[in-house]
Amino acid sequence: MSLRRALTVACAVFVAGEVVLRLSWIAGGRWGYTACDRTDLGDHPAGGCGADQIATVPFLRGWGALGLCVVLGVLIACAHRWKPAVTWVAAAVLLVGAFPLHLLFEIPAGVAGQPTDWRDIGGRVALLAGGLAFAGLASVVGPPRGPAPAEVQPVPGWARRWAYVAVALPIVGWAVPHGLWVLGVPFGISEEELRGADGGLSTATGVAITVVPPLAGLLVLGLVQRWGQQFPRWVPGLGGRRVPRLLAVLPAGTVAAALVTYGVLSFAVFAEQVLDGQRSWAQVLQSWATVATLLVFLGWGVAVGVTTAGYVVATSGSPDRAGH
Repeated sequence: MSLRRALTVACAVFVAGEVVLRLSWIAGGRWGYTACDRTDLGDHPAGGCGADQIATVPFLRGWGALGLCVVLGVLIACAHRWKPAVTWVAAAVLLVGAFPLHLLFEIPAGVAGQPTDWRDIGGRVALLAGGLAFAGLASVVGPPRGPAPAEVQPVPGWARRWAYVAVALPIVGWAVPHGLWVLGVPFGISEEELRGADGGLSTATGVAITVVPPLAGLLVLGLVQRWGQQFPRWVPGLGGRRVPRLLAVLPAGTVAAALVTYGVLSFAVFAEQVLDGQRSWAQVLQSWATVATLLVFLGWGVAVGVTTAGYVVATSGSPDRAGH
């Protein structure tokens, strides 16, 4: 099966699954439905926070989502006739709706025993998979590219430096302060905020939230290392083969876009709170670490994005473009 056909099938399976799920909700079923508020899970998040008591499904989660599925179905059938930009827009809508950045924190917290809305996580993982499938379809229906280089290509020096920044930022800007907070040290925040943040967290959950993001951030090194272009010899069945460009570019680009979007939107909310007087400058100075975290997300996303661009340059098939 060709890559294009496989991606088309993947997109169709995603849309069909969403159609069946939304129709079941409209008909009164509540399998996979959640009524939890992401900011306050309340009681019984694993059971959807009383999802069975919801009489009518909101329009956007029922008929609205079903209408979007119809549009996506038409897009799949006509992808070869339309410009790739249309399919890229569909992929972007799904990826933004998945809000993948929160999955980096919610999944480790849930695994560590923290009360978790697994229905919401499952739905957003499905949206993430669908977005990646449509992004892949957009890539393969685009104009043909030159052949991929046969050998591992050197990555531009600037991309390598940005990769190190992308690795350092989540360690310095996330793991260090969160590690101190888990230990009870009010680094850059007030004692009151520390008690509020630590109130319902177990030690295992705190460690998971602290460690997982920087460990995931290490994957960006694959964009500037040999194993990002060629599978290591010890990988069964794939050792020595080239890594498909989409396998590296799509996840990295999605993470970069999610990080930048989260940083910009969060900083916009923070600025609005300051301008409206909900938060004073004295409070900002007292809790400067929370503001710094927003900047860390923004810088992290930019660093991953630039590194991804360097990977694309290195694997473009033109060795002279990958100079240092």
